[in-house]
Amino acid sequence: MTEERALALLKERDPAALDWFVRRYTPYVSTVIWNVIGAYRPRQDAEELTADVFLALWQSGDRPRAGKVRGYLGAIARHKAVSCLRARGVELGSEEDMLALAVPGPEGAVEERELARLVKEAVESLDPPDREIFLRFYYYCQSAGDIAQMLDMTPAAVRKRLERGREKLKRYLEERGLTHELYDIV
Repeated sequence: MTEERALALLKERDPAALDWFVRRYTPYVSTVIWNVIGAYRPRQDAEELTADVFLALWQSGDRPRAGKVRGYLGAIARHKAVSCLRARGVELGSEEDMLALAVPGPEGAVEERELARLVKEAVESLDPPDREIFLRFYYYCQSAGDIAQMLDMTPAAVRKRLERGREKLKRYLEERGLTHELYDIV
């Protein structure tokens, strides 16, 4: 079955279509969720949230287009994972916060927030296509091949843009004197 056909069947409420999406995307959705909640919640929560993502796909009236399902599910998964943590009192900051970085020592919390702020600024300074590629790869855990397909590029072009993005991020942080922390991030 193709993704386009599965979406058409899903619109007709065919359970076989939902099963197709579950089998195809569960590993990806689980990874996105676990990357957000893994340090805070047990594996059972990730499994429950994964099921919730597919329930949302089933109930959704604004289904994604063929070729866009992976990103759509990734966005739902991240949103549900963040909501789960916030409901349990875990403070993550704003939705735009992309990285949670561990900095050792008693002043770690302050340094962590400052480093996260600088990394966020560095990512936001990327040109729009490069920023989207960077976020899809590092934030939504999408592969270079999947990103290339979604953005009508070659995987090699995506990898090259990621390399340039990492170099720009590294320069940005080095200019602010953050060289020792850098190698844990980039």
